[in-house]
Amino acid sequence: MAKRQLPSQEVLRQLLRYEPETGKLFWKERPEQMFSETVSRSRTHACAHWNSRHAGKEALYGINQGYKWGRIFGRPYLAHRVIWKMVHGYDPAEQIDHINGDRSDNRISNLREASALENGKNGGMRRNNSSGYKGVCWVERDRRWAAAITSDGKRISLGHHRCPTAAAVAYRKAAQRLHGAFMRPT
Repeated sequence: MAKRQLPSQEVLRQLLRYEPETGKLFWKERPEQMFSETVSRSRTHACAHWNSRHAGKEALYGINQGYKWGRIFGRPYLAHRVIWKMVHGYDPAEQIDHINGDRSDNRISNLREASALENGKNGGMRRNNSSGYKGVCWVERDRRWAAAITSDGKRISLGHHRCPTAAAVAYRKAAQRLHGAFMRPT
């Protein structure tokens, strides 16, 4: 989903209620002036219909690639970006990183601004990992465990080790040094 300019903080706060402890958004009741007359419906009827169906209910709860999203005035938005603007008052410059790696956990304490490179440093273990350790794989040719890390787009070899835990220790040390606050060892 492409990043787009969000509605103003004022409009978002008029439309939505945010629970920082749970990370959930809820629709607020909308006033009649937010609706327009149509041939088939009066403003009053449109307002009553919308509020009866949506007011007080969870908003932006759809899931797309693990991220919560939904529509505001017919346009799709990612929930974590909406929350960031509601709390901080501005659109994030680049990306929003979910610190714990759970893309649906939108508690403000779990969100931080990040560049694409920083956000990549906080990635989890790959699905096809067979060693059980991030950054560690078995090299049949050498009959050893290899450790490697990617930092700022460059792959760095951390050597070959006799056991996977030694390779994992090498990865963890390198991650602390290279990734800092964005390190996620597992």
